[in-house]
Amino acid sequence: MVLCVVWAGASLALMLSTLEAEQRAGVINTLLSSSPLAVVLLLPLGLAVVKLGTPFYERWVLVPMRLAEAAKGLLAKDGARLPPFSPSPTSEKLTEVLHALADQRDALRAEVATEVARSSARIEQERSRLAALMSELTQSVVVCNLDGRVILYNRRARMQFKALSVNPSLAHGIELLGIGRSIYSVFDPRLVNHALEHIRHRMAKGASGPTAQFVTPTRAGQLLRVQVAPVSEGDVGSLSGFVLMLDNITRHFEEETQRDARVSHLMQVSRALALEVKGYFEHAAVQAPTAEAGQALHAHALQVHGDLSQYVADTGASAPSRWPLEDMRAADMLDVAVHHIGQTAHMKVVLGEVDGNAWLRLDSYSFMQVLGCLSQRLADEYNIGSVQLRVQAKDGVAWLDLVWGGTVMSTETAMTWELDALRVAGEELPFSVRDIVNRHSGQMWFERDRARHEMFFRFQLPLAVGQEPAEAAPQVLSGGRPEYYDFDLFHVSEQSRQLDDRLLSELVYTVFDTETTGLNPSQGDEIIQIGAVRVVNQRLLVQESMDQLIDPKRNIPAHTIPIHGITPEMVRGKPTIEQALPTFHAFSHDTVLVAHNAAFDMRFLELKQRTTGLVFDQPVLDTLLLSAVVYPQQESHRLEALAERFHLVNQGRHTALGDAVVTAEVFLRLIPLLAQQGIHTLRQAREASERTHFARIKY
Repeated sequence: MVLCVVWAGASLALMLSTLEAEQRAGVINTLLSSSPLAVVLLLPLGLAVVKLGTPFYERWVLVPMRLAEAAKGLLAKDGARLPPFSPSPTSEKLTEVLHALADQRDALRAEVATEVARSSARIEQERSRLAALMSELTQSVVVCNLDGRVILYNRRARMQFKALSVNPSLAHGIELLGIGRSIYSVFDPRLVNHALEHIRHRMAKGASGPTAQFVTPTRAGQLLRVQVAPVSEGDVGSLSGFVLMLDNITRHFEEETQRDARVSHLMQVSRALALEVKGYFEHAAVQAPTAEAGQALHAHALQVHGDLSQYVADTGASAPSRWPLEDMRAADMLDVAVHHIGQTAHMKVVLGEVDGNAWLRLDSYSFMQVLGCLSQRLADEYNIGSVQLRVQAKDGVAWLDLVWGGTVMSTETAMTWELDALRVAGEELPFSVRDIVNRHSGQMWFERDRARHEMFFRFQLPLAVGQEPAEAAPQVLSGGRPEYYDFDLFHVSEQSRQLDDRLLSELVYTVFDTETTGLNPSQGDEIIQIGAVRVVNQRLLVQESMDQLIDPKRNIPAHTIPIHGITPEMVRGKPTIEQALPTFHAFSHDTVLVAHNAAFDMRFLELKQRTTGLVFDQPVLDTLLLSAVVYPQQESHRLEALAERFHLVNQGRHTALGDAVVTAEVFLRLIPLLAQQGIHTLRQAREASERTHFARIKY
């Protein structure tokens, strides 16, 4: 009985010791009101137990609990230490063990951080070596991710693209090339995709280092030969990007065109000489030829000999081909053709007899267009639903047949199809089927197989030696500085996310500014200077900039000259806005526009839409509005105030390019401040800007 009372009293005491004073008083009052006798008997005993048990409870329960809570602080910061506790052998030993574990953890973290820094330095060095190597190459090289975004290019490529510009005097041709820009603004994506499909197919077959190439005209009227090489992630057929190596073959093309004309002339005069010789000897069989006839024949022969000798001397032993050909297995080519015709002509394609050892020498892209175009016409004009492809090697050449059955085609129709211009995706190309066949040094004809009730186009093409191209030995250039690169773009898929939902830190921006004759665009004021720079992956690329003076074709008010420093003499003879704006439009294409007080600059651009036909319909961010989002209590959001707030130095203030650079630096500092307010995406930034008071300003 006594033990029960003691146990009950101890339990009551322990319970009361865990309660706050007000709660403890409430419990005691409740017990007194319900069972006064029990409380009178148990309470003194319980209080005695509490007095004796409290030190035990604090030492063995409270101290370990507090120690456990304090130990959480060791996880938050390296070098942290536990606060002092009531001295006891247990707590002191446990504290020592926890400190030892924390010190060991800190040492491991420091070791890992050191190794990460060392590895990062090695990677950065390799990047620099690669970029330095590329900068020294004499060939134009551009590296892109799978979305066609430029990741790296060398100095030669920049010079190449300047030459490709419609107006190289404006912005030095940089509007066509830049980090994060799409290469498809220059090249038809169908050409590149065809080359990549060919590369993937060869990689799946086990080829080592496969390449592909194509020839394409540019909008400046020049002709480029482009070799495509893969950037592989290691898996078979897995690509993370591609390399383009460019050669301008415009001059070679023109030279070969002239050679073709000379060859045609030589054939004509040689044929005339042969007829003259034939007539001379036929006449000699009847009667003796005169001396005059012999001298005339001899003079004609000397003239033809001289023309031939001059042609050989001018052209040399070898002449570059204007239509680059590559070695390709016939079976591989037909595999790609089956897929291409099925997609373009929407018809069934079957493979007939294919010589597995046959290799073709051809430009696969152009020849694929021939097969696709002919199949499309068969489907459209003769309602043919199925074709067959077959290849056989014979007497040093390959016969490639496009076979079908059904409605009979006349020879005249077949010849017309050979001479008609090719149509691809509704667009007419400047080549006919016959042109492409001739440039492959091949032949083409139409045949009927009455026994099999078949008709076919037969292409006779040159055979090639079946060898994979040898891999070039790797080269390393020590030292050097990277020129233009951003390898992080390998990890961004432009096609996977909508622009509005992209993070601000991932987008490509064109930050620009204009200088004008005045502040009233609707009343005749004009742009006299455009300056712009690019921002990619939160990096300001000053080397990719545009700075163009513009002749406004009107007076520049004298009171504005001290502001922008542009005099009438400086703009006299410069391009007009109608001439310069297409360059800026191309420079900013496919990027987000950024300006300070953007409504002002955009109004000038909008008013030129009617005369230039150019629409700037991409998203626009305004650093003035974004500043109002980040600093709603500040009185001034002028560019000078923001530059001072961020400790920026503007050495080119009130020049278009100088202000564009400062605006870009301000914008880069606003991005993390916006993130602190939960504004991470383009959509969120635009919506936040629209809620500010300054968004109501119109021009």
